[in-house]
Amino acid sequence: MPATDLRVDALRKAPLDSWIALSDDETRIVAVGKSYSEVASELDRLGDEHSVILKTPTAWIPLAI
Repeated sequence: MPATDLRVDALRKAPLDSWIALSDDETRIVAVGKSYSEVASELDRLGDEHSVILKTPTAWIPLAI
């Protein structure tokens, strides 16, 4: 499966209205929390300096372009 598809799959599985950290290749969730600092602390504990932290929306809304 292409990395783009793995990223989309990981985001679909992410809890809504949460902070998450995606692996450096953005194919899996490595940490979840209610705040940015909670996720950052977990990444520090794991020794992970390369993950991407982002906030998930309260609901996924399809966009039409």
